[in-house]
Amino acid sequence: MRPELSVVIPVFNEVDNVRDLHRELTAALDPLGRPYEILLVDDGSTDGTLAALLAIERDDPRVRVLRLRRNFGQTAAFSAGFDHARGDVIVTSDGDLQNDPRDIPALLARLDEGYDMVCGWRRHRQDSFTRVLPSRIANGIISWSTGVRLHDYGCSLKAIRAEVVKGLRLYGEMHRFIPAVASWMGVSVDEMEVHHRPRTRGRSKYGLGRTLRVMLDLFTVKFMLQYGTRPAHFFGLLGLAAGGIGAAILLYLLYVRLFADTAIWGRPLLLLGLWLVPIGLLLVSFGLMAELLVRIYHESQGKPIYVVKERVRTDTREREPEPDRALR
Repeated sequence: MRPELSVVIPVFNEVDNVRDLHRELTAALDPLGRPYEILLVDDGSTDGTLAALLAIERDDPRVRVLRLRRNFGQTAAFSAGFDHARGDVIVTSDGDLQNDPRDIPALLARLDEGYDMVCGWRRHRQDSFTRVLPSRIANGIISWSTGVRLHDYGCSLKAIRAEVVKGLRLYGEMHRFIPAVASWMGVSVDEMEVHHRPRTRGRSKYGLGRTLRVMLDLFTVKFMLQYGTRPAHFFGLLGLAAGGIGAAILLYLLYVRLFADTAIWGRPLLLLGLWLVPIGLLLVSFGLMAELLVRIYHESQGKPIYVVKERVRTDTREREPEPDRALR
């Protein structure tokens, strides 16, 4: 039977947690009465995680194990899981048991209210202060810059309709930006509190370096959201501003030289104006080239710049014939 629900979980060196993870997942999903699959993506584990996953797969036909050739990272593992998931709804989570599978039914219930994506919010996060503080700062910056207001972008526990993520291509650490990237499609996003538990086994893969990489990816997401299909507007505006300021400086210096009879050669302002004008021309030219590349990309691959949610058909009913006036 084709599953209605796919649970996608990347795991990397979690041999001590995967058996309890499977047990808690099935305990939470079985009472729902919906056909489901659990897709466990082994992201190049070097301990006994793969053997444990294969043993679970042999005992439970609803479990599917996807093994990556090496450790590609959590974003790539999620992307692989999305590509192989068969359900109409996809639930994502971490494999370290810090997310509580008992929250999944509540996420699905909220999704059934009409949302396209429901994200977990670890309001009472059970991590060290050195992890919580940078995360909160990053969440505030991401919410402000993308316009999608969420308290916890880093929470992997989410329920998403499959059509939302099937077309996404994720890179770097962009799995946490799925709500922001999907906002371009006009999806409806909600957030709800979920439980968070301290890590008791295994070693955390998070650190300050990962937070910095996330912030770098934010620049990419911001640019793609606003100027992904119109890069000429971004570079063109910068070019026009630089060229306009440079031209204004040169005109001012020309006025000073002609009417005030003041020497301008060697002034730093002259050098600034001479630099800004060609820089402006280069930025405008770069924007035009980027625009051509974007159009070639979309037109050669048939990629539309819009997303259709549904096709609305008007109910065409035959108009009832008027009664014969002779019978009145």
